Amino acid sequence: MQAILGAGGAIGVPLTHELNNYTDKVRLAGRNPKKINSDNELVKADLTNPGQTMEAVKGSDIVYLAAGLKYDLNVWQTQWPVIMRNVLNACIKYNSRLVFFDNVYMYGKISGLMTENTPINPCSEKGKVRASIAQMVIDEYEKKNLEAVIVRAADFYGPNIKTSVFNMLVIDNLKKGKKAYWLLNDKVKHSFTYTTDAARAVALIGNTPEAFNQTWHLPTDSNAMTGEEYIKLTAELLGVPAKSAVYKKWQLKLVGFFNSDIKETYEMLYQSEFEYLFDSSKFESYFKIKPTPYKDGIKSSI
Repeated sequence: MQAILGAGGAIGVPLTHELNNYTDKVRLAGRNPKKINSDNELVKADLTNPGQTMEAVKGSDIVYLAAGLKYDLNVWQTQWPVIMRNVLNACIKYNSRLVFFDNVYMYGKISGLMTENTPINPCSEKGKVRASIAQMVIDEYEKKNLEAVIVRAADFYGPNIKTSVFNMLVIDNLKKGKKAYWLLNDKVKHSFTYTTDAARAVALIGNTPEAFNQTWHLPTDSNAMTGEEYIKLTAELLGVPAKSAVYKKWQLKLVGFFNSDIKETYEMLYQSEFEYLFDSSKFESYFKIKPTPYKDGIKSSI
């Protein structure tokens, strides 16, 4: 049995499909889980509840923590440590391997490539939360209490991904004949992880015992482009004019007074203002797998 905690999200859905290559027993756990495949087992669980988390993990050989919380600092600070503690306790009790799907907030502002060896140096409050829960995982596998692995992705895009900023601001707008939008600076290069690649890699890592007790960056095309170049390429693939505009910081701050979701993104804007370059050469070298080129990934997303 392999279980996905937080199964309905951008990674959880394609991961469910990928796990069919390794097992015919996939459990989907969450507040309101829905079957992706007809043979999926569903477990309703609030991961902030220790007992429900135990039931979600019970009997699983491998557990994938791919949950997403409301994009709210207070929610993150209060719920993420509780969720991680509950999941770790359950995995330890049932001797389940843990795969934690993480992001790059804990690295902070980086000059150059983000690698698995990049120092943890968060410059945001959300980054501090991510750093602390990642350390919880590391502490437990270093104590040999369980086998666990941390997998990280850059900002993502892909087919049917409603929460991707790239999908929403570029692909969806151009498809509707509207302007594409970019955040803050369309002159700097920005890496994006293709969700289909990410899901395939997470399943592979989870089912490779020697990959555990370390961190992996998921396969991401190294040929990062600028916002202008992404918009131009997307427009060409759609056969439409590359009309675009850039959201300025002051505009986002103003909108943030009226929209809490936008307000919550403000501390993370350094990721859009400066170069954001993600390196996955460790994964590519070890598993001999190349990421999908941006042109092909955007075409599939369209």
